[in-house]
Amino acid sequence: MRLSGKIAIVTGGASGIGAGIVRRFIAEGARVAIADIDGRAAAALAAELGPAALPLTADVSSATSVAALAESVGTALGPVDILVNNAGIGHVPTALEDIAEPEFERLLAVNVRSVYLTARAFVPSMKSRRGGAILNIASTGGVSPRPRLTWYNASKGWVITATRAMAVELAPFGIRVNALNPVASETPLLATFMGTDTPEIRAKFLATIPLGRFATPEDMANAALYLCSDEASMVTGVALEVDGGRCI
Repeated sequence: MRLSGKIAIVTGGASGIGAGIVRRFIAEGARVAIADIDGRAAAALAAELGPAALPLTADVSSATSVAALAESVGTALGPVDILVNNAGIGHVPTALEDIAEPEFERLLAVNVRSVYLTARAFVPSMKSRRGGAILNIASTGGVSPRPRLTWYNASKGWVITATRAMAVELAPFGIRVNALNPVASETPLLATFMGTDTPEIRAKFLATIPLGRFATPEDMANAALYLCSDEASMVTGVALEVDGGRCI
């Protein structure tokens, strides 16, 4: 029960990596708000996990929605101890000049603007209580970019830099800020990144991962648990690669 008594919020928490983190946090004693744009999926997961899970519908790219989310969590659960910025989107492999402007704007809104909005909503309370943990889900693409995913790579590079800058600024308040850099994972986003899910393309992706497999939500949840627990009380500003050796 490494998170006993903690209140956490996981954005994009109804599926993929987010759902893996939600499951692990609850198993370790936390009460968790599952914030997702797919409210029905959030409700279904909460029904499975029981009273420690609170499903909430939220669009993390909207300031109004994030403000409402913060109010709902505060009323239902209390002050947030752990914020996991997991919600994110990608784009199919495409030449950088061929990404349409609306798709580019949506990418930045979900992957970049959301981190700013949740910080604005939750950091003041953490400051007043002199503690908290923030975990931003970035990507190995922010460290070792794949071609034809330029704008996704760039958005995750921003997340890594923001994580380090936040860590420096918030350290005097006892708030730790870290990131995870997942490699390609068995989640709904995998097919997006590959463009087409075929055995040949999967083999090509796997050839770049020395351990020879895709990551799983459980892999990410294990790392997230450490970084958000008191065991990592001296760890801040880290972008931890959970990548099977891809970035070596």
